[in-house]
Amino acid sequence: MCPALEALMQADGTPYSGKGVMLEPFVHQVGGHSCVLRFGEETICKPLIPREHQFYRNLPPEMRKFTPQYNGVVSVSFEEDEEGNLCLIAYPLHNESVDYENQDPSADCQEPKSRMLKWSNKKQSPLLQENENYSKDRARNSRKEDKIMSYNREEVQQQQAEVLYFSLEKGNVVPQIKHNPWSLKCHQQQLQRMKENAKHRNQYKFILLENLTFCYSVPCVLDLKMGTRQHGDDASEEKKANQIRKCQQSTSASIGVRLCGMQVYQSDSGQLMFMNKYHGRKLTLAGFKEALYQFFHNGRRLRRELLSPVLRRLREMKDALEACESYRFYSSSLLIIYDGDPPRTPSRPRHRGGEEGDEDEPSDEEEEEEEGAFGFPRSSSTSTAGGLSGGSSSRSSHGAGEASSPEVDVRMIDFAHTTCRHYGEDSVVHEGQDSGFIFGLQNLITIISELEDHSTD
Repeated sequence: MCPALEALMQADGTPYSGKGVMLEPFVHQVGGHSCVLRFGEETICKPLIPREHQFYRNLPPEMRKFTPQYNGVVSVSFEEDEEGNLCLIAYPLHNESVDYENQDPSADCQEPKSRMLKWSNKKQSPLLQENENYSKDRARNSRKEDKIMSYNREEVQQQQAEVLYFSLEKGNVVPQIKHNPWSLKCHQQQLQRMKENAKHRNQYKFILLENLTFCYSVPCVLDLKMGTRQHGDDASEEKKANQIRKCQQSTSASIGVRLCGMQVYQSDSGQLMFMNKYHGRKLTLAGFKEALYQFFHNGRRLRRELLSPVLRRLREMKDALEACESYRFYSSSLLIIYDGDPPRTPSRPRHRGGEEGDEDEPSDEEEEEEEGAFGFPRSSSTSTAGGLSGGSSSRSSHGAGEASSPEVDVRMIDFAHTTCRHYGEDSVVHEGQDSGFIFGLQNLITIISELEDHSTD
């Protein structure tokens, strides 16, 4: 086994006994269509896309603290137990000097199969069990009926489940997040794809990345699709037209950013609120501002102490991107993460899971926030902030070897369509900065600055 991977597993508290590592849904995934899985406490993994893998392996130094740390590649296979439950198992690659950029991504990895680990031994969430039961039921239908059912079910989900609420399960130490509809949807789709391809292929390469939510008790996560253009240079005419339409019909065209997913903890009710990308596409500029307000609001008060660190981080990122010559981050996202259940000061008792007394704010402040709850001023301005200077980061990458206890984190993710002049095989070479991404950053800075100013009125 690779010493680096073995050390990573030990750091994650994940034992390796020759049986591989069983992967589970990463419950804090709120956007994207690629399945993200939990490899260990501090590590996640996702299907390897050669272009994204190339980006992580050749990351510009100035971008490292704005992206998750890259931790290598594993081979992932799946098996099915006698009850029909699917398991995904990660194995180390024997040959780690493989040229992933030039290799056929469908090529098999010759990894030994070990005794299957039964996922059914673990208690599954009702949502996941429902998805698995649905998969078994639909296998009994004809192909035509199957397509109709799948289409109708997805349409119903999009129309009726764009904003959902789930109560956290109260554990002995911290509230437990068990339900994340988007994460489970992506996971089930990945399992179904692998199952359908099982006759031809049962080995997949996944990249290992830093789990950005690791140090938070109850991660609140905002996934923002950045830029005024989402299609890559190699997109088909059909996909290009589809992506252009989505941008024109959303806030992507007007301000260079749209909501792609959100998970926020509301301490007054002890619930998590989820918004998915279908809801995000419908938001007007005023609706987008309202959603940002909701993300930083815990149901009792606006978490105004988070706004300044977020702005500082965004300004620093903007400076770094302005120095990135020739890069285009098409379809990349920006994650904003903070703890929805932060530690209290010693003088104040800590309550978990939205119990009464979770936030003991002065009554006059509560009345002030109640009066303005979700009432962020609906300005039509999309002007950008000028004269912005970068500040010190509120969090440094774990790769820098610095210990941190962050208030908030801001990172770029998803680089499947990233390009620059260093990618020799690309037919299009861009000059200058990624103006679309920077435009979105500038407007995001302006909107959060307005929110900060409004909160201190």
